[in-house]
Amino acid sequence: MARIAGVDLPRDKRIEIGLTYIYGIGLSSSQEILAETGVNPDLIVKELSDADVAALRAEVQNNYQVEGDLRRWEAMNIKRLMDIGTYRGRRHRMGLPVRGQRTRTNARTRRGVRRTVAGKKKASAKK
Repeated sequence: MARIAGVDLPRDKRIEIGLTYIYGIGLSSSQEILAETGVNPDLIVKELSDADVAALRAEVQNNYQVEGDLRRWEAMNIKRLMDIGTYRGRRHRMGLPVRGQRTRTNARTRRGVRRTVAGKKKASAKK
């Protein structure tokens, strides 16, 4: 089993796709890594030799910020925005969309599901 950057890669996928299971590596980064190391992108993960796995591990470790370090770096950037009180930091703190999206409708991912107020009574008409 290929283990790179603390992640077990899926055994039955092509290595080009398998590398994208590592946080911080997408398809284009995966292709760059494979070109740099000279590993065939069409190989299945379980077909990789130990030398191939070692080369991929060294390339990712030396030239890419992935997994825990990347998560920590992103969290620190968001915390910095919140600490200095920027507009983006306030939106992060309130759990609202940060990049200018509308909130009157949609935005359910950030705001959560809103329920209607149950049992609200209408004002009665005076006789």
